[in-house]
Formats: sequence, C-alpha cells, structure tokens
Amino acid sequence: MPDYDYVVIDGGGKERRGQLRAETTAEARATLAARKLFVVRLGEGRGSAGSSDTPGKAASLFSFKRSRLSGKELSLFTRQLSTLAQVSPLEEALRTIMRQSEKEHVRAIAGAVHSGIVEGRSLADAMSSEPRSFPGLYRAMISAGERSGSLPALTERLSNLLERQAAMRSKLMVALAYPSAIASFAVIVVISLMIFVVPLVVEQFDTLGQKLPLLTRIVMGLSSFLAHWWWALAILFILAGFGAWRAFQVESVRLRVDGALLRMPFIGRLLRDLHAARMARTLSTMIESRLPVMEGLALTVPTIHNRVLRKATNEIVESVRGGGSLSAAMRRANVFPPLLVYLAASGESAGQLDMMLERAAEYLEREFDAFTSAALSLLEPAIIIVMGAVVAAIILSILLPIMQLQSLTGI
Repeated sequence: MPDYDYVVIDGGGKERRGQLRAETTAEARATLAARKLFVVRLGEGRGSAGSSDTPGKAASLFSFKRSRLSGKELSLFTRQLSTLAQVSPLEEALRTIMRQSEKEHVRAIAGAVHSGIVEGRSLADAMSSEPRSFPGLYRAMISAGERSGSLPALTERLSNLLERQAAMRSKLMVALAYPSAIASFAVIVVISLMIFVVPLVVEQFDTLGQKLPLLTRIVMGLSSFLAHWWWALAILFILAGFGAWRAFQVESVRLRVDGALLRMPFIGRLLRDLHAARMARTLSTMIESRLPVMEGLALTVPTIHNRVLRKATNEIVESVRGGGSLSAAMRRANVFPPLLVYLAASGESAGQLDMMLERAAEYLEREFDAFTSAALSLLEPAIIIVMGAVVAAIILSILLPIMQLQSLTGI
C-alpha cells in the first residue's frame, strides 16, 4: 500500500502537511475529504511532504519577519498574474511581476513564489510558503484552477472578486471617515473650551458673592474636573479598553456583543448586507471555478469576523454536508437578506446558482451604497447639531452670570 504526501487546508483556513497510506489516489483524496480537509496537493512519494514540513516552517518564520501583501497589493498581484498568465508561462509571469514591483517586500514575496514554481511545485503549493499574504481561501481557489486546467480564467475571476471586495472596503472607509473626523474635531473643541477657556472666564465671577446659575455651576464643575483629573480619565479609558479587549477573547462574550451589533438599527443591517454580498460573490466565483459549494463555504468561515454570522455559516456548512440545499440552510440561519435566499433557491432549481448569486451580490452592493448615502445624509447634520448644542450650553453658562450682574447693578 503506497504512501501519499499531502498538503491540505483545514476548516480554519490553516495549511497542514503529512502522509497518508491508501490503495489509490482517489481513496486517499476521499479519506482527506472525510476529515473535512481541502486538498491542495496530493501525490505518491517517500515522505517529501513530511520532510518539507521543516522548510515550510522555516519559510513561514521568514515570511513572518517580512511584510505581508496588503489587500490592495494582493489584488494588483492577482490582476497582473491573470494578465501575464494568458500570454506567457507561469514562471515567466511571476518573474515579470517580481521585476516590475517597486516595493521590496512585494518583490521578495513574488520571488518566493517564483522559486517554488522553479522547484516544480504547483502555484498553490508555492504560495503556501507565504500564508500571511495568500490566505487559505485564495490558495484553494488557485488549486481548483490548476486541477481544472483553467488557471488564467480563474485568476481573472479571482482578481475581479478581490477588486470588488476592495471597492466595498473603500466605500465603507469613506463612509466612516468624514463623520469620524467631524466627531473627533467636536470632542477636541469641547475639551479645549472646558479646560482652557471656561476657567479663565468664569473665575471672574467668584468675587461677586452671588449664587451663580445652575448651568454655570455645572459647567464650572465639569471644567474643574477635566482640568485636574484628566490623567485619571486617561487611565480609566486605557483600563476600559484593555478590559474590553480581554473580554472579547471570551467566545461567549464576543458572541453576545456581535449579536447585539446585528440587532442595532443601522449597524446591524450594514453588517448583514456586507457579509451577504461578500459571501454571495465569493461563492459565485467558486462555483464558476468548479470548486464544490461545501468546500467553498468551509473556507469562507475564517474570513468572517462577526461570531454570529460565522456560527450561522458553520451551520450552513454542516447542513450542506448532510445533503441539504444551500437556500434552505440560509433560510434556517435567519441572518441573511430574503432576496439572497430567494435568488439562491432560484439558482439551485434552474442550475444557475453562480449567476444568481452574482446578481444577488450586485443588488446587495447597490443597496449598501444607497444605505450608506442615506445614513451619511442624516449622521453629518446630527453631529453638527449635537456639537452646536454643547458649545451653545458652554457659551450660555458664561453669559448668564454676566446678565445676572447687569440686572443687579441696574446697568
């Protein structure tokens, strides 16, 4: 019974290497699939995978010291690889990318992948030397393209997927940048007024011997507290941040917090639509690349940060693995937009699941754009109004004693 060396990706998106004894390659692949492992490379050998584990670890340590590819850099790398692989051999395409890059760490990462190709390894296996730059989901899709002989077409679809995901992240950052800047500026202005301006003005009224208005006394108290105990507040915020970070390490706490976020009126819908659009587009690309739905779903799980959504996706994986349909599993999860569930069901019945999932992703992305535009149109005036109200209260606290003084003197 021969031994087979394998390189697989587990359900957590981590690469694993080892040996397996089986009668045939099909039996070895079936055994690994039964363990819920996605096969990246499988071949008969004499411990090559096991012996390469140490170099793999060394490469991982080396890549840890080296910067990883950012999302934008990975998208550009994939687009370049897609374009060059259509007109030149893979080894030449990687060499060209390595030469054209202006950033040292990108050249080093491309060079590591190029070296793996020169050694006779597959592209997905060569990319496994840089796991921080090429996630398990990415390598799995590359491996599927290599096995099906459609690597140039798959890298084209994969580059489109990465560019759309980058565009969604960019829209989210743009949507949050302006309100965050306004809110930060408002906080700085209010704190500056309370610490530096209010004490200088209001202390002039201490010699009057008259009882100051309630609003003035409140503002003076807050101003004195901020001026003398700002360091205590800073320590309190640091301790609160550290405590929140430690609490988030507890799975039950993180699950409750993520569930609360999904129930919030605006943020919850935003998170659900983003997750649903990303999942629909990723699955569409995988199905179009002939990657099994169950394996594709399992590999998307580590990319989901919200614990409630991750748990729901895990339940979908188990349901599909048990023979259920994707749309029925989505419906039972009860966290996905109804349109996505309906289009998935229509795609399954018509045998065009990839096309229907892509249409669902496009619709959800348009909804996301419309929703963020509407939310911003309400959020920005709300921040300005709140800031104006706080500043007005501070100014009024200064004007009230002046008006009281004028009434007492008869001026």
